[in-house]
This record gives sequence, structure tokens and C-alpha cells, in this order.
Amino acid sequence: MQQRPTHKASYPTLRDKVVFITGGGTGIGARMVERFVWQGAKVAFVDIAIDASTALANTLAQTDCVKPLFLHCDIRDISALQACIAETQQHFGDIAVLINNAADDNRHQVEEITVEYWDDRFAVNLRHYFFAAQAVIPQMQKLGGGSIINLGSISWRLKQSCMPAYTTAKAGIEGLTRTLAGRYGEDLIRVNSLIPGWVMTERQLARWIDADTVKDIKSNQAIKLPLQPDDIVDMALFLASDDSRMLTAQSVIVDGGWV
Repeated sequence: MQQRPTHKASYPTLRDKVVFITGGGTGIGARMVERFVWQGAKVAFVDIAIDASTALANTLAQTDCVKPLFLHCDIRDISALQACIAETQQHFGDIAVLINNAADDNRHQVEEITVEYWDDRFAVNLRHYFFAAQAVIPQMQKLGGGSIINLGSISWRLKQSCMPAYTTAKAGIEGLTRTLAGRYGEDLIRVNSLIPGWVMTERQLARWIDADTVKDIKSNQAIKLPLQPDDIVDMALFLASDDSRMLTAQSVIVDGGWV
């Protein structure tokens, strides 16, 4: 577990709010779990990575914060995801913040894609966003409002061609965001897309980042610094808090000025 940032903003309106995060066991999602817990929120998260997720929950249990609830779930199984959301409600109460974060950016080529693979990529990268939102919206309506944050990607804006099913799904997230924002704004439910650039997570560093990639990132970003998970979580905290009460239907890009 990383240390608590000493220079970051504190959001009192997040204290005791119930936050549900998909893909919270590793990468950006794990950092979100940590920092929402440190804000005093009651955090539940799902992931398929049992060991990493259990270790994260147990480590945070040793702090003076509320222990997060880890629920093992393959987000392609919508019934299982809905059951996890119901269990979170029973454990903590109504969910006020949903962060749709789980995704998989494995590379694939146009010529290799089958119908089955295409459907699987949409199940991993888009379908669960809708059904998680569908499940939490009644809870947010009971609370008198809430915040849904959908994690997107700059990849399709850059016309990246190495993962067409992924980029198509990620483009669809922004359409879903605006549709839900328009439908549920009268219930004070805010829905926004949070669009990261190329973030230096362990997965990215292990699989995709090499000297040429670093050079490409530096040449394209206006701010010549590597993006870190905290840079994305900083914006997620703001979007989840009451400080962003009039911000909805937006795609907020945090990429160092690449797009």
C-alpha cells in the first residue's frame, strides 16, 4: 500500500458515503480504493484478482478507517455483479458513488477478431458499466442524488489501431455517460466520464512501456511528466464529492495535454 498523500485535497462530503468500485484490486482501481477509504468513505470493490484484492483490504483494515469490502467477481457475469451490488447495500447501505473502472486493454488485430472475442471484449469493457449503473440508480434516487464515474480512454481519440474492440467499447462509454446524465439529472445523479492518458501502472510498465513508448508519450504530452494513478484518482475524488455538484454529462480528460 502506498503512503497517504500529504498535499492532496480533503473532501468532507465523502465521509461515510458508500462507494462501489469495479476493478479495485490492482492499478488505478486499487489506488482509488485506498484514497476513498482515507477520505472516510465506506468502500466496496470487486475484482477477479483475489490475492491482490484480499491483501489490499487487509492492509487497509489495519488503519483507523473503515475496512473496505472486497467481493470476488468476474464483471462479465452480470448476475454476479448485481449480487455484489446488493451485498454492498446490505453491508454498508445505499451506494452514493459508482466508479466503473474495470477493463482490459489486451492488444488484438482486426484480422484476428472473431464474433466471440468481440462480444467478450464488450462484456469486459462496456456492458457491465450499464448494468452496474442500472443497479445503483434506485439507491441513489433514495439518497437524493449520487455520482457515477465511468473510466474511459484516450486511445480511440488517438486512432490507435492495435485494439479495435477495446477502443470501440471505450468510445461507447462516453455515449452511455451522456445518455444517463440526461435521463437522471433531475434526480441529482451526476454521470461523467473520466478519461485517463497513458498511466504508469505496474501492468502498463510490464506489458507495453518501452523506451520508444516513453519517447512517444513525452513528445505528445504538453506536460512532460509521466502520468501516475494519483493523477487520475485526484479527479475521481472531485467528481465523487459534492464540490462537483453542477458537473455532469462531461468527459474529463487527464492526460497531460495529449488530446
